[in-house]
Amino acid sequence: MNEPAIGDIWVYLSASPLLGLTITLVAYGLAYRLYLKADSSPLVNPVLTSVVMLILLLVLTGTSYDAYFEGGQFVHFLLGPATVALAVPLYQQLSRLRALWLPIMISLVCGVVIAAGSSIGLAWILGGSTEIQMSLAPKSATAPVAMGISETIGGIPSLTAVLVVITGIVGAVTGTRVFELMRIRDDSVKGIAMGVAAHGIGTARAFQISNQMGAFSGLAMALSAFATALIVPWLVDLVGI
Repeated sequence: MNEPAIGDIWVYLSASPLLGLTITLVAYGLAYRLYLKADSSPLVNPVLTSVVMLILLLVLTGTSYDAYFEGGQFVHFLLGPATVALAVPLYQQLSRLRALWLPIMISLVCGVVIAAGSSIGLAWILGGSTEIQMSLAPKSATAPVAMGISETIGGIPSLTAVLVVITGIVGAVTGTRVFELMRIRDDSVKGIAMGVAAHGIGTARAFQISNQMGAFSGLAMALSAFATALIVPWLVDLVGI
């Protein structure tokens, strides 16, 4: 009796929608183990490492993204409950939030304006088209909000989604080092900066450092998404793009 080839086995497995879910969980599990082995070095951020693993696997096996996402969408769905769950650590920091509401609001507005303005300005200086500039403008907001804003102001939502992921990974990898260089010790300050600049991926990194940093990062992520939806279209109209 002939044993099935590896390719035949993969064809059989790829027909199951649970394949995407399984390989996503396995990839992240391996990436997280690597992260711990590297003494939690931001250079081996588990999100970045698992994304690279998944891309290589899909390319090497010739699996389309649509086929993968049939199972991967279950993880995507859980982003909603995970975001709502951020209310728990936020409640634990309620007294501190009340004392810092004004600095938080000012930081959010400044962060959103600088993130959008600098992205548009750099793209313009480097010769990027109007579509590219509009796709870059909301990149620091969480993906669903950023894609909606991009479509509204004339950007390319799919490109914005990629830019959002890249922004989050870069922020998660470099953020802690920037805080060290700037000698920032307050976890609430670091959390606000991480949430505004690196949304969900940055927030995940913040929780790995401390619950306080993660709580403030989650708050900043949610509020900056709301502020981005209000400010970026206005900013685009203001500069007349």
